[in-house]
Amino acid sequence: MKKNIVLFVLFILPIVAYLFFASGVNIFITLPTITPKVSDVNQQWKSLNGETVTLNKKITILGFTGEDIIMNSGNFFTLNQKIYNKYRAFKDFQFVFVAPDGTQEQAKKLLKELAKLSDVSGYHFVFAPANEIQPYYDNLKLLGKLDAKLGTPNVFIIDKKRNLRGRKGKSNKGEPEYKEGYNTTSAAELHNDMMDDVKIILAEYRLALKRNNADRQI
Repeated sequence: MKKNIVLFVLFILPIVAYLFFASGVNIFITLPTITPKVSDVNQQWKSLNGETVTLNKKITILGFTGEDIIMNSGNFFTLNQKIYNKYRAFKDFQFVFVAPDGTQEQAKKLLKELAKLSDVSGYHFVFAPANEIQPYYDNLKLLGKLDAKLGTPNVFIIDKKRNLRGRKGKSNKGEPEYKEGYNTTSAAELHNDMMDDVKIILAEYRLALKRNNADRQI
């Protein structure tokens, strides 16, 4: 009996594993929707270079800078290193930051420093009147709040259909879990939680693309 078990582990199990992975079947945990269909950024809000910024058909990391962009620049550099640099090659991946009108020069200075480390073409700042930022944030329907300067260290994952994605339900350990955003002051949280969750979103769209291509070939 023991001999048969050993033979199974040594010979049969590796073959089964190979056939499974060779079949092209990918199984991964999906990332729950926290808030469906959040509003797109207001097209009246101006960007740095006059470009049109939208969340539609993009995987977006959305942030709210507040008034002190330069003072909090360390958060941007951590986010840049842990997330942006790893996934910026994905065609439909972007960073969008909603900032109070009047902080344009701070944003330019920050981008100039980030450009020494990365191609910053995936960064988009939009500048809104102060009285319009809180209502826009409220449409995300989150537990977390903006501070008195209309900023938060948290950033949020928005999928191509403008659903805000995160974690809710139970963790792998069976414990209650809820995560609506990712704290940019914590390199560990970005490296462990956010990196994994962005991977899941990208995997969803890669799998969808493969399926669409396969359907066209039938």
